[in-house]
Amino acid sequence: MAGKRGGESTGKRAAAAAARILSNPNASTAAKSAAGSALTQRRSTEVTSAKAASAAARTLANPRASAAAKSAAASALTQRAGKRGR
Repeated sequence: MAGKRGGESTGKRAAAAAARILSNPNASTAAKSAAGSALTQRRSTEVTSAKAASAAARTLANPRASAAAKSAAASALTQRAGKRGR
């Protein structure tokens, strides 16, 4: 569901990391999905889709993922819609 939440967007450092992931031919599909989502939200209030959030979670759980990939994934997850209650 594509709702909006106010105030959050991808920061400069996370956007730079996401750009590096997208230009890396060896980056995984999940990392590229998370990076694309993070970049989409650079100057926007759009939220991360469930599919992109799942890809971001897989990237964060991958011990072989680069720091840049994990940064982009964390940014994408921070902006996901419908966070579960704690």
